[in-house]
Amino acid sequence: MRPLVVVTAITRRIRTTLPGESDHATVHRRFGQLVAKAGGVPVSAGPGADPVELAARADAVVINGGGDVDPAAYGAARHPRTSWVDPERDEFELALAREAVERGKPVLGVCRGLHVLNVSLGGTLVQHLPDVTELDHDVRQGFEHPAHEVALEPGSSAASLYGAERLEVNSVHHQAVEGLGAELAVGARAADGTIEAIESADGRAVGIQWHPELMDPSHDAVQLAAFRSLVQVAEGAAAS
Repeated sequence: MRPLVVVTAITRRIRTTLPGESDHATVHRRFGQLVAKAGGVPVSAGPGADPVELAARADAVVINGGGDVDPAAYGAARHPRTSWVDPERDEFELALAREAVERGKPVLGVCRGLHVLNVSLGGTLVQHLPDVTELDHDVRQGFEHPAHEVALEPGSSAASLYGAERLEVNSVHHQAVEGLGAELAVGARAADGTIEAIESADGRAVGIQWHPELMDPSHDAVQLAAFRSLVQVAEGAAAS
């Protein structure tokens, strides 16, 4: 059977066919398409799920993008620009990321998901990049196309899976990795030195700062690489 890939959902209040708004947990439909194209079976899960049991049953995990991680999770005071914090989601995703890594399940963190992966392993974050760099990392106009290049670290898992030294990516974030979590290494950096990808020593856990699910489908030939790697690692684990 094809690997079961859990994509975490963003909790939010949205308007439906009923009057007013109601609580929902949503996943961008492109995540499902990318996971399926890579050979996996996509399912979504939110804070209602038990992270330990979910990590045990899933073959791979994708930690979704979204709001900022509560800085209390990494022992920092809250910056005035830190926003859209969801403690319930933080608790769920941090536990899920830790549990999946401990079980050797492949993990892909996307944007906020990179931050969750890093914090779950003891890392810290830059809470507002404009405080430390002049490069605009929060490019919301035209986010479906690349905003800047990243340099992939020679010999890294990121360089291997993308088969390149440089990669053009979109950029929709105002936070980034500061201190790396335990046993994590840098996989890519932007021109200003901002960390754009992280990875575990065995390459089973990877975090990318960009949003492949928001890129125009014309970029799928490149952006599918991270999902193919995720599925292939899961397939290898199931076969062993």
